Amino acid sequence: MDITGKIGTKTVTVIGNITYFWQFCIEVMANIFTFAKNIRIASLVLMRQILFTGFDALALVSFGGFIIGSVIILQGSAIFPNLANSQLMFTILVSVVTRELANFIPALILIARSGTAMTTELGNMVINNEVDALVSMNISPISYLVVPRTIAMVFSLVPLGIYFNIISLFAAGIVSQFLLNVNLADFSIKLFSQLTFLDVFISVMKSVSFAFAIAIISCYHGLKIDFARTEVPQRTSKAVVHSISAVIFLEILITIVSLQY
Repeated sequence: MDITGKIGTKTVTVIGNITYFWQFCIEVMANIFTFAKNIRIASLVLMRQILFTGFDALALVSFGGFIIGSVIILQGSAIFPNLANSQLMFTILVSVVTRELANFIPALILIARSGTAMTTELGNMVINNEVDALVSMNISPISYLVVPRTIAMVFSLVPLGIYFNIISLFAAGIVSQFLLNVNLADFSIKLFSQLTFLDVFISVMKSVSFAFAIAIISCYHGLKIDFARTEVPQRTSKAVVHSISAVIFLEILITIVSLQY
């Protein structure tokens, strides 16, 4: 058995897949800038995706945000008994919630909800020859299927990140008032004095980066399905793993860069 030959073939295949993925990313980004020309035929896809990805996820994001904000205060007060009288509470909230979790948690939620739906939907379209039908009508699958979903993911994740941030900080304030006897007005003033434009900017940048990564990876795996329905769950699993890996990598990268400022 030629093991070396098999390893060489696998390496070439991996390199080929990586090259094709980056070509796919470049084509998607190029089509985003020309999306206005195709807005008439893709507007319905865009609006439906925003509704499903953004609006339908509000309840789950609200629950997650409330839990995170409450737990941070509960755990913090258990570790630091004098937390209510310390500026440390607001530093922790801004650093942990605004800069980190307000983007990361909604991104994971959208990977589980919308990323899997994108991969499955596009994979079934490939199997049912709907993508070939678009090509035969001289309609680019990238501009009609991928770009609207990518833009919708950005338009959904950025507001959801801001919404998660508001809910978490509000929950932290409510718990602080009842548990630590902190006046909610004083809590808000001290919190906003700690919050800077850079914190908000980094939060939004993470949301945008996560959204692009999730949408492009999910759509890529959906369109890579050939003609077997058994590939759909396999590609969906890969899309989830690769999306989570990309989000973690971007989270670490942007955090390291932001710490320099």
